[in-house]
Amino acid sequence: MPRLGSRHGTSPFIWCAAIICAIISVAVIIGGIVIFVGYMVIHPRVPIISVSDAHLNLLKYDIVGVLQTEIRIVIRAENDNAKAHALFDKTEFKLIYEGKTIAYLRQDEFEVNKERSVYSEYTVQSYPIPLNPTMMQAIDYAVKQDVITFELKGGSKTRWRVGPLGSVKFDCSLSCDLRFRPSDHSYIPSPCTSAHKH
Repeated sequence: MPRLGSRHGTSPFIWCAAIICAIISVAVIIGGIVIFVGYMVIHPRVPIISVSDAHLNLLKYDIVGVLQTEIRIVIRAENDNAKAHALFDKTEFKLIYEGKTIAYLRQDEFEVNKERSVYSEYTVQSYPIPLNPTMMQAIDYAVKQDVITFELKGGSKTRWRVGPLGSVKFDCSLSCDLRFRPSDHSYIPSPCTSAHKH
């Protein structure tokens, strides 16, 4: 008589692996639901960065065509959320004149509490900047018109701290003009807020 082939059951190791995978899958699904529900309940607003104040401390250029500046800029980090703290990280801005980057503004990670604002003051001094003929004409014109314009570009990585519910990340970015009067070095206020401001 022919022998029947023996039948082997599923290995206990495979059963354990399947059970563990199922448990992990359920945990991930539940975690996602909890984070989603928590977000809908807390519904935090996107943090905002803006220029609060500025001052042209120094504006110096000579007939050789070398420009030196020193500008004080106050950046406001605003957290309108009533139920969540906000963390700002990798905060960096570039100060630009006539398309040329003349200085960088950087800050380490910091936290803004619920419904609070933090003001950060930067005093940036540019290195001596050689001016080409076009830039010389631009600065001469600015002095005659008594308005000189610099560009400020950059931003910060932000995230909400919502306890055990996890965190949500956003980019807050600025791209605006800073205008000053060379005659008295005063700042001409104008809206300069992050793209997420509504």
